Amino acid sequence: MFLASDNTGPVHPNIMQGLAEANDGFAMGYGADAIMDTVRAQVREVFEAPEAAVYLVATGTAANALALATLCAPWQTIFCTPVAHIHEDECNAPEFYTGGAKLTLVPGGDKMTPDALRRSISGEETRGVHGPQRGAVSITQVTERGGVHSLDELRGLTAVAEEFGLPVHLDGARFANALVALDCSPAEMTWKLGVDAVSFGGTKNGCMGVEAVVFFDPAKAWEFELRRKRGAHLFSKHRYLSAQMVAYLADGLWLETARQANASCARLAEGLKARGCNFLHPVEANMIFAAFPRRIHQKLHAAGAQYYVWDGSLEGDDPDEMLAARLVCDWSITPERIDAFLAHFE
Repeated sequence: MFLASDNTGPVHPNIMQGLAEANDGFAMGYGADAIMDTVRAQVREVFEAPEAAVYLVATGTAANALALATLCAPWQTIFCTPVAHIHEDECNAPEFYTGGAKLTLVPGGDKMTPDALRRSISGEETRGVHGPQRGAVSITQVTERGGVHSLDELRGLTAVAEEFGLPVHLDGARFANALVALDCSPAEMTWKLGVDAVSFGGTKNGCMGVEAVVFFDPAKAWEFELRRKRGAHLFSKHRYLSAQMVAYLADGLWLETARQANASCARLAEGLKARGCNFLHPVEANMIFAAFPRRIHQKLHAAGAQYYVWDGSLEGDDPDEMLAARLVCDWSITPERIDAFLAHFE
């Protein structure tokens, strides 16, 4: 059973069908395909943003790095948390694509607080030409610890950014999981709160590999196009990105898969709680951080259920030592698989 990441799951059949249909005949390349026109209309409708500029790339790293490069000059700094994906897991791609903009880590956990953000922003632009200038604020939703910012929490952060005239980027690799957890609209979670650009994820939620970058101010559109091409992320056979996003958004599939993933995670969390596991972070979407004894980890590995992320060594003298694990549910995990995983805790 694979619980290491929602990247490990299969592509949803509807999206595979969309790819098969797009594979018929010929289509213009580089985003000029007719399917992309449908994508733009869909995304604008979903976000209630008729003027939004909408672009597709194949990876979340490209979406984040190119969006931030469009929002941030090389001599500026991007404000994010110490565990943000752009800091921990993107091999300095934001610094590379921005041409040298640094990251300023706002003290705290997986969520910034307005006070901490204000202090961090105030701490920059204090050395004139010698120091970094203030740049974009990047917020992760769902966070890397499985947390979901409430609308009030997001509003507090965007208000601080507005005080300093800074743009706001939302890393939404798990955007749909956060949205269904909050039971709000995409507009309420983004531009209505002051978000300027969003990386709208699809790959972790049933797609083969596609992310949308949405700018609510179309003034940034041409620059992003140039950066995407220059950065080698403009697909020639772009229709295969477009086809995924069309199928993903059609008839609310993206919300259905997110609800399935979140519901599976809730079932798993309830089972772990009943078995006395210690939770390291609240379970709010489709990610669990919990600790359970080494002997359980060993039992899971012996049974072939080892495909998850854990801390510490499986070899040790104390079978009851608690080792932390990260468990992530994707849209395809069934109740039977969850129950089979939990059975190893008996």
